[in-house]
Amino acid sequence: MENKLLNQEVQHYINANLHTDLHALLLKKSPFPEVSAQEIVQQIKGRQVAEKKFPFLLKEGIIFPPQLNLEQSSSEKTAFYKSEIIKGEKFIDLTSGFGIDAYYLSKNFDDITLVEQNTELLEVVEHNWSVIGKKANFVNQKLEDFLLENKEHFDTIYLDPARRDHQKNKVFLLEDLSPNILEIQEKLLSISKQVIIKLSPLIDLKYLISVVPDIFRIDIVALKNDVKEIVIFLSNEKVNEIKCYCVNLESGESPFNFMFREEENARSEYSEPEKFIYIPNNSILKAGIFNLVSEKFGLKKLHPNTHIYTSSEKKENFPGRILEMELIDSKSIKKKSQFNVISKNHPLKPDEIKKKYGLKDGGEYYLIFTQSKKGKIILKSV
Repeated sequence: MENKLLNQEVQHYINANLHTDLHALLLKKSPFPEVSAQEIVQQIKGRQVAEKKFPFLLKEGIIFPPQLNLEQSSSEKTAFYKSEIIKGEKFIDLTSGFGIDAYYLSKNFDDITLVEQNTELLEVVEHNWSVIGKKANFVNQKLEDFLLENKEHFDTIYLDPARRDHQKNKVFLLEDLSPNILEIQEKLLSISKQVIIKLSPLIDLKYLISVVPDIFRIDIVALKNDVKEIVIFLSNEKVNEIKCYCVNLESGESPFNFMFREEENARSEYSEPEKFIYIPNNSILKAGIFNLVSEKFGLKKLHPNTHIYTSSEKKENFPGRILEMELIDSKSIKKKSQFNVISKNHPLKPDEIKKKYGLKDGGEYYLIFTQSKKGKIILKSV
């Protein structure tokens, strides 16, 4: 690839402007005839993203791709999680992108292949892997063409399909992704015993199970209670049940796993609020296991459509927040008080509640506006 960005003076200029206003920098003329202001800003943005998403790439000589490629990349933390559960000898990433997932996933494999149709992006990845001392086979080819010509078998195939259409709009259905997973799933399973696909956190799990018959595992991966990705595992060995793992990284919470049929058979008990209130983390809420949570942890729900639970005695190891709370009347809410406001199954949103009651945001205490079977209620932490 071109080495103009690796020029020592260019690198020094980039480092000196890491905290400069990028809009102003774009309007200035580049001091280097062979490197544009846009290219310099792209590298600065890349380092800013890397500080938060993949700090292992903050090394001298690393080159960053355009912003869209950075946004579509997994974070170092979610990639590391996947690397802990995926092992084998021969690995291929058919949509390598910027290669963050491939870098981590390939740590447990001896033979590594990265396929990427974007020539410039693949050159960046190949260069960066040489900087960090990582070897792989780099294939610059469209996935569909590679599959037509391929004669090899792999222990694990990994894909992260593009989730934007030709107009750059986000898409979520499998048939709208690039590649179309529904069209190639049989081909993938003919050359590998395990196929792993990263999908949008917004995808509907019931839809997913209905259109991909070979799923045997689904991981819902959240980072600090923000669901980042849905990861599905396909196998050519038929399974009767699908296991799901709900993971909330960097929360201190234990992963929660279950079989999907368990939710179908589970039943909730209901109660007005008791001493302790439980709010499941977002990976649990995404899984939709509202009755199973009640049953597994011995908790009671407040209302069929309120996914908040309660108990008189504290239940440990719950995957979410546990708050000691009491029922209050709206008249007892003092203006300018400071609260973290939560609204669940309530007509007003948190910002509307704060405005109505003149509340400040934040602090140690919580206010929950919700519903029990008796109607609307307000809970305050004690």
